[in-house]
Amino acid sequence: MSSSYVPLTPAVVGFDAQGRLYSPAYGDVYHSPSGALGQAEQVFLRGNGLPERWRGRGAFTVCETGFGLGLNFLALWRAWRDDPQRPRRLHMVSLEAHPFGREDLAALLARHAPEPLAGLAAQLAARWPPLLPGLHRLEFEAGAVTLTLGFGDAQALAPRIAARVDAYFLDGFAPERNPRMWDTPLLRNLARLAAPGATLATWACTGELRRALQAAGFEARRAPGYGGKWHMTVATASGGADAAPAAADDDARHA
Repeated sequence: MSSSYVPLTPAVVGFDAQGRLYSPAYGDVYHSPSGALGQAEQVFLRGNGLPERWRGRGAFTVCETGFGLGLNFLALWRAWRDDPQRPRRLHMVSLEAHPFGREDLAALLARHAPEPLAGLAAQLAARWPPLLPGLHRLEFEAGAVTLTLGFGDAQALAPRIAARVDAYFLDGFAPERNPRMWDTPLLRNLARLAAPGATLATWACTGELRRALQAAGFEARRAPGYGGKWHMTVATASGGADAAPAAADDDARHA
């Protein structure tokens, strides 16, 4: 094993006083107190114009920062299944520095996944890879839905990704809690993957974030927020990428 190997630090299960899943490492909750499914649908799906934008497409790719329990992926997958005009293939690439172990993930999804996502959550838990750094490709729906999980530091993983991204879900912990997930260099590495017309959405909304997105190559603006939050951020990529379809590293472990 090379000297560049950095072991993963798994997520620690914690709960706040209201019983919400909480990260002791970042001092923040994993999803809106108004509901994870509603947040995923309003902020990340509708914020990226989905499902309308993928209709009639052969394939559609989403890039996410901050996988957590995977509720955004599950909501996206459910929307794909429910849409008769869905693309033939759906792919998500998601980066997570501190993934949950399989047993913790299964238990947390059984407790926290909204009922409409429960069946898909069980499939995700059953295919969850070992906690090894790198890229792990999971397949669902006979290969029509794929999930490439990047376990490790997003700053190190992002340059290794090859994809043409149609939509971005920026869902790391709050910028003041986890500033590295919102740094301009990381956003630039993600922006290089953007397909023409790519969009971006995040619940975070600060002038500093909009300036960072602008510097990275996105046109950003405020939009109405969710769950009592006045605003969120949506953006459109200024340019487009010519990268190959996303693929896992040679040393990645496949489920």
